[in-house]
Amino acid sequence: MRIENESEKLKNLLKMYAYILNEINEGVHAVDEHGVSIVYNRKMMEIESMEDEDVLHKNLLEVFQFMREEDSTLLQALRERKTTKNVKQTYFNDKGKEITTVNHTFPIIENGEILGAIEIANDITKMEHMMRENILKKGDTRYTFDSIIGDSSAVQEVIESGRRASRTNSSVLIIGETGTGKELFAQSIHNDSVRVGGPFISQNCAALPETLIESLLFGTSRGAFTGAVERPGLFEAAKGGTLLLDEINSLEPSLQAKLLRAIQERKIKRIGSTQDISIDVRIIATINEDPVEAITGNRLRKDLYYRLSVVTLFIPPLRERKEDIPILVRHFIQKYNRLFQMNVKGVDEEVLQFFTRYEWPGNVRELEHVIEGAMNFISNEDVIAYSHLPFTIRRKSPLQPNTFAPSAAPVYMHIGDDGGDGDLKSRVEAFERHYIREVIQKHKGNISRAAKEMGVSRQSLQYRMRKYDISLQ
Repeated sequence: MRIENESEKLKNLLKMYAYILNEINEGVHAVDEHGVSIVYNRKMMEIESMEDEDVLHKNLLEVFQFMREEDSTLLQALRERKTTKNVKQTYFNDKGKEITTVNHTFPIIENGEILGAIEIANDITKMEHMMRENILKKGDTRYTFDSIIGDSSAVQEVIESGRRASRTNSSVLIIGETGTGKELFAQSIHNDSVRVGGPFISQNCAALPETLIESLLFGTSRGAFTGAVERPGLFEAAKGGTLLLDEINSLEPSLQAKLLRAIQERKIKRIGSTQDISIDVRIIATINEDPVEAITGNRLRKDLYYRLSVVTLFIPPLRERKEDIPILVRHFIQKYNRLFQMNVKGVDEEVLQFFTRYEWPGNVRELEHVIEGAMNFISNEDVIAYSHLPFTIRRKSPLQPNTFAPSAAPVYMHIGDDGGDGDLKSRVEAFERHYIREVIQKHKGNISRAAKEMGVSRQSLQYRMRKYDISLQ
């Protein structure tokens, strides 16, 4: 009789637990030591748009998709016995729907053995979408880590470091050559952080003289100088958000000292004022040279460097991630196909060879400009050929060592004889017409050999011949 009473009490207790789990306003999801779901409450079903039969008694990774397995806080709890609190997590259900939650996740350990893990989640999916829409409407930031193009280990490593840095409010120093995408990473950190709802303000420190940049950063007080009014600076305007200081090494040392004090004390004074103003802003700074060289050359204070470089990200130049060139080319072609209402399908093999041999001093930005320029020169072809590349880039082609050699210089002397009327476009066309005729004559009308010497496809050469009315006779 006593056993029956105990059994009845246990059943009633389990019913109460189930009732409580289904009535609370947080999602609850628990897995056993193998990652198989054993608890899944009603709120979690709402958050993830799933039914309990879709999830219970199935392995977590069979049901949900994560960018990487280690992104799952439940799996972190199981594998690393790691407790995490207030961590934002984005993943996908079995129908591909994106879900974003803020989670508390705990391992369940007894006598040193891991029994499973439990997660308590709050849904912020709608809030996340609203914030993204608001950001796009404001035009403050457009980029997230998903916007960064590249599969190379060098880029993926920086992305992973950036994602981790997004979880805190520490200062970040982004190091990279011009055109590597430093602001893209800065915006991504902001958009992946808890400050995403706040402003993102970017200021190029090299764009303004010292007197203006100081008032712009710290604000002014009435009477500070003739015509001065009470005006907040960028530190105040970025309250609750992120302030990006681009090319920090271009600031004068005296202003770098004021910036250091502001970051350390989290207080500023407007120019002309004695009153301290508290600031709540995350600082991200960029530099386009080696910080050690900048310090040695007195372009960057050592103490400011140490304060900014709590987190340091080094963006690799394109020449060190050339395996990303094909995917970048596809991305830019698709972008300008939409903008120009074109249907370019890719680049020919010779162009791709050139792209992989070229050193790209202007990095990803230069590659984008080359693709944009080439698509301006396309007429009725659907593939970018060597002849479509901008003239300045063709001069650097390792595939054509003799095309612009000194021996070819006399060609320019004959441009006027071939119809050039003095403007740049006419002269370039006259040169191209003359050069095509000369190479075709050299190869006695053999189009394939002439095209090979010029570094263009046979189809492209034939198009140019029709354009300039060049015959084989």
